[in-house]
Amino acid sequence: MGGRVHNCNADYRRSPGPVIVRFAEWHHRPMPTRRPTLDFICEQSGLGSRVRARAMFGEYALYLDGKVVGLVCDDTLFVKPTEAGRALLGTPTEAPPYEGAKPHFCIRELLDDREGLQALLLATAAALPAPKPRVKAKAPKDAPGGCAPPRRA
Repeated sequence: MGGRVHNCNADYRRSPGPVIVRFAEWHHRPMPTRRPTLDFICEQSGLGSRVRARAMFGEYALYLDGKVVGLVCDDTLFVKPTEAGRALLGTPTEAPPYEGAKPHFCIRELLDDREGLQALLLATAAALPAPKPRVKAKAPKDAPGGCAPPRRA
């Protein structure tokens, strides 16, 4: 992957519980995720077409079977925190993927472990609720061309 990376596994606090890192403690300046990093994460998951990435807010959301399981921000994989994921990771490092976000599992060590990454993504997807179906807006029946007539007071 090369380049400048954020060490979100740095030892900021020593405690028996999870390491929770505030955004300002590890995030120095924004570095947009590079496409090779995204391709590597998708390929390394070993899940083929079941996993895909979609551009969102200047970074990427990682989908597995239609569920958002994580975010790829600043060339770092952040997986949604679930009890199933915590059971697999033990004591994960948690950090917000962007300012104002809730902490996610900051994944760096599993990127080279295909089976571990795959197990984490599958467990996370299984623990998350199904996405709500999108409802298309209906045009009013009485308006030609899908535009409603102006209302009069």
